[in-house]
Amino acid sequence: MMSESLLEINNLYVNAEEKEILKGINLKINKGEIHVIMGPNGSGKTTTANAILNNTIYKKQKGKIIFDGQDITNLKTDEIARKGIFMSFQLPEEIPGVSVTNFLKMAKAKMTGKPVKIFEFKDELKKYMEELNMNPKNMERSLNVGFSGGEKKKNEILQMLVLNPKLAILDETDSGLDVDAIKTVSKGIEMFKTNENGVLIITHNTKILHSLKVDYVHVLVDGKIVTTGGQELAGEIEENGYNRYK
Repeated sequence: MMSESLLEINNLYVNAEEKEILKGINLKINKGEIHVIMGPNGSGKTTTANAILNNTIYKKQKGKIIFDGQDITNLKTDEIARKGIFMSFQLPEEIPGVSVTNFLKMAKAKMTGKPVKIFEFKDELKKYMEELNMNPKNMERSLNVGFSGGEKKKNEILQMLVLNPKLAILDETDSGLDVDAIKTVSKGIEMFKTNENGVLIITHNTKILHSLKVDYVHVLVDGKIVTTGGQELAGEIEENGYNRYK
């Protein structure tokens, strides 16, 4: 049986502040796959993620983005999110006065368009938090305020599990994390992944790939995907760096 396409990026060119960042990217993610985009700093990795969600700072010049059979190239960011794309950020937002529980409840209601059944919701949260080894007291704290880097990342993985999108984009989700926190993030990704959804991990190092099995690794250099391979490609980059692709 043929895998069903989840995300297709066709010949995408993107500028930021008049500077050309992406120079004709092609990428296809099928349901049930984990893809990684790696590359040196400034190669266009975060721009790719932001372009998928149509962040207005990044201007598409050419190309198309198809998600679950629909053209989302020019949709607004919140419409794209409601179609089932989640993105975690390098530096998660702090929101004083809004507890983690209430934030997740609001986000889920917004994404599904239905009221959240509070008892089911709290049971689900409890189960995920135990799996991710999170402190239950954090749920009543203001979102990310005073949280360590590891706690913020765990929070984002929790958001991904609760919102259960069709595609999760994790931008530099492993940066600055210790080995234990990276293992927790990997575990969360494995808990999330099914044959019906997909994951796109954006990173400039290979740490997260030590504890996670992925399907494809794409190397992005100077706004172009210069090579694609399996997990072994990440090992080669760990050893030799990106110089041969520059």
